[in-house]
Amino acid sequence: MEIDKLVNLLTQFKSGEVDLPETLSTLKHLPFEDMGFAKVDHHRALRTGYPEVVFCQGKTHEQVEGIYQSLEKHNGNILMTRAEPELFARLAALDARLTYNELGRTITLEKEGRTKQGSVLVISAGTADIPVAEEAAVTASISGANVERLYDCGVAGIHRLLAQNEKIQQARAIVAVAGMEGALASVVGGLAPCPVIAVPTSVGYGCHLNGLAPLFTMLNSCAPNITVVNIDNGFGAGFNAAMVNALK
Repeated sequence: MEIDKLVNLLTQFKSGEVDLPETLSTLKHLPFEDMGFAKVDHHRALRTGYPEVVFCQGKTHEQVEGIYQSLEKHNGNILMTRAEPELFARLAALDARLTYNELGRTITLEKEGRTKQGSVLVISAGTADIPVAEEAAVTASISGANVERLYDCGVAGIHRLLAQNEKIQQARAIVAVAGMEGALASVVGGLAPCPVIAVPTSVGYGCHLNGLAPLFTMLNSCAPNITVVNIDNGFGAGFNAAMVNALK
């Protein structure tokens, strides 16, 4: 929306020609900032309650820097995923407030402190699944959830998982991250009284097929409380877990 249209809308609201609900409805559909290489959505938080997230992989450092600077002007909290250390070093030189999670490859800025609520439990089957689990955990946390991590609790030593049953029972949402055959999600689903978001990872030997084997296992689970996201999609799992967690 051009600036004159925005001024006109606010003038109409001030004069009483349009009411508050109509004004908010219009604002929720404001367009984006067109940077040429990206169209930055500054009003996503107004529409959905969560700001736009930057997927860094495949973008140049210059592009990510430009997008970050644009978002930082209009948003309190920012999440950037699939970010390599070199990119973080570049951005941190511009803004020392940024935090980097090396395992999860996430960059975060939290200008607006918010009280974390509820309980999101992030469980990984093995240590090799932790990078995807960390992406999920960071995403859920910056989205407002209390997050607890249980790592290396796969079914090959199922007693490690069963020892955490009290925490499983108390969670509002669970993210189950597993490679190999992906059996962790079904077991957790059979124990948990809440939604379980399953994340297949590309961790495993040949017949694992770079994540297809655990993906199919999770999709075919007989546990009815399981929802499955794409291979290695820790962000999607953490985001959905946070939304479930936020429901009253």
